[in-house]
Amino acid sequence: MKPLLTYLRDFFAYKRVIDSGKELKGLAKADSLLKELINSNKIPGLAITVLKNGNLFFEKGYGYANIDKKEKVNPQTSVFRIASLSKPIATTALAHMVSEDVIDLDKSFYTYVPYFPKKKWDFTIRQLASHTAGIRGYLGKEYALNKPYSIKESIAIFKDDELLFKPGTNYYYNSYDFVLLSLAMQEASGIPFEKYVLDRVLQPLGLSKTFACNLSGRTEVSSKELQLTIFYSKNRLGFRKAIPVNNYYKLAGGGFLATSSDIAKFGQAYMSKNVKIDQKIISKFISSETIKGKKTYYGLGWQVSEDKLGRSYYGHIGNGVGGYSNFFIYPKEKMVVSILINCTNPKIQKELDEVVVSLLNS
Repeated sequence: MKPLLTYLRDFFAYKRVIDSGKELKGLAKADSLLKELINSNKIPGLAITVLKNGNLFFEKGYGYANIDKKEKVNPQTSVFRIASLSKPIATTALAHMVSEDVIDLDKSFYTYVPYFPKKKWDFTIRQLASHTAGIRGYLGKEYALNKPYSIKESIAIFKDDELLFKPGTNYYYNSYDFVLLSLAMQEASGIPFEKYVLDRVLQPLGLSKTFACNLSGRTEVSSKELQLTIFYSKNRLGFRKAIPVNNYYKLAGGGFLATSSDIAKFGQAYMSKNVKIDQKIISKFISSETIKGKKTYYGLGWQVSEDKLGRSYYGHIGNGVGGYSNFFIYPKEKMVVSILINCTNPKIQKELDEVVVSLLNS
């Protein structure tokens, strides 16, 4: 019997189609568009940080980190859920493991996690990182679980389900791929996933405003100057606090939190080739995988594409409970864009694409 979903392509991996927007006028237009998102009550708060040629080009906060207390967003101090922007962070740690021969991208997942139930087909670490392993995605309200699962415990949610397709023959974006990826990384290194990320990625790159939630689902920021934004969802009556969730078990796929300034700093480390990983390895991660000769527009933890004018970029879009995010690196233009929003999918990607256009045209 064929699986219900034989081929699904998530919007994160589609080619973003953004026009040149001749009527746009650089930073002034970007600022106007972002102000309008607040004025029209489409989002509660937003932080943006843009670097160009390694220097701060544009940075501003819009709206509120806490609506009730009227606390304004600050790109340097407001901490947001970054959702799937966690994936590039996770695969930066994976790239370190590859460079240190701790893990092999093309080895079977079962090499590192032999206790996972056997499936009809084998699948590799590379296939997990590129969403071509055939693992299923969320069912029902699984996206909003609020249980203190460890990474290993959480596989009980989906471990007994069959693969959607033969690995390597299709693409299906999902965060369970990254639960398994982080489990393999943990087993291969013998180090808790969040500690390995802290030691190999966050601390070396100076990302002191990027955090993982703990097993209880809470996040402790390291400085009194920092503020956790309130996480919101939107309905026809306006904004309300998002339902409580525990993202600890899916840190790799969507559990980290950060400021927009820290995400931009992370992007600049890639732009400046300061990630301290062999660039031959990095290139494997930020190059699109192909299936049957066609690009998936996704590398290993990175969305990899180009806009309508042929401007190449890599990065990610993130959507989770109480958080929405955009992160793009444009190598030729030497620009890094980080946008974080404290609201579940506000359905404003078209407007954010216009913002990016105006920044690139500045």
